Amino acid sequence: MILSVTPNPGIDHVVIVPGFKPGQAITHPETHTVAAGKGVSMARAARTLGADPVCAGFLGGFMGRLHIDLTTREGLKTAWTWLDAETRTCTIIADTEQGIATVINEPGPTVSAADWARLCQDVLREAAQASYVSFSGSLPPGSSTEVYGDLIRALMAAGRSVFVDSSGDALRAALAARPTAIKVNGLEAGAILGRPVKTLAEALEAAAELRQRGIDLVALTLGERGAVMVSKDGQWMARPPRLQHIVSAVGSGDSFFAGLVSSLEAGLALAEALCRAVAAGAANALSAAAGEFQASQFAAILAESVVEKC
Repeated sequence: MILSVTPNPGIDHVVIVPGFKPGQAITHPETHTVAAGKGVSMARAARTLGADPVCAGFLGGFMGRLHIDLTTREGLKTAWTWLDAETRTCTIIADTEQGIATVINEPGPTVSAADWARLCQDVLREAAQASYVSFSGSLPPGSSTEVYGDLIRALMAAGRSVFVDSSGDALRAALAARPTAIKVNGLEAGAILGRPVKTLAEALEAAAELRQRGIDLVALTLGERGAVMVSKDGQWMARPPRLQHIVSAVGSGDSFFAGLVSSLEAGLALAEALCRAVAAGAANALSAAAGEFQASQFAAILAESVVEKC
């Protein structure tokens, strides 16, 4: 079982506007309301790929109750930690003509040390039934990066495989805690290392440098250009096929993460796991909702994806 922890989940209000231009009046757009947060998107994709994920993290208020209702309708398993605060709402405007999306993320509710103490207790309890624990996304305001790092260390000490997909201060705290693996994109890696990471060659160098900080496995994504992975067993590059019609790439990183974690949990080889990860990330771009794609779409893209050892 995969325990997917999202410290700062939300509700995504997705508006599809072909040819979107700021300042225009938009009438009768196609809209979707989706339970969201990077770890929720990851769990949604992981379930499509055959895994058995459980979502955890903070929820609260009216939007928190809506979030629970939406995940229940989807059939996602959950183990939330309840807050006396309001879960955030994020707005996504997807331009299907250009294949790009504008994302407006609220900061999320302010949490206390007592809130984090309850979350740690809940996560450690649920992790007793999990082989893999993943952490996705940002930390809500008021969070202690020290406590976040300590939770990762406690899970590692308990023998769990811990994977982290984050950025900024949360990523720095995770790196210091030395989880099993991290997944970053070029911008996130560049912010940590202080230099641009744009090409696959630069990505391999950056992933190798991050791994030297005591991480067993580092995966680094570069969008449609593909991804790299570095571990003690070697280095790999993988690329998906070029897609003809992109709806929204929001959630593609989460779907990549789902493909990686679910494949490794299933005991697949590293090269196969990376190839499945890039295929899942690409399949996500065919849908408006983050982490949502059809198994048939994934299979078709996987058949055209390539992976090679470097």
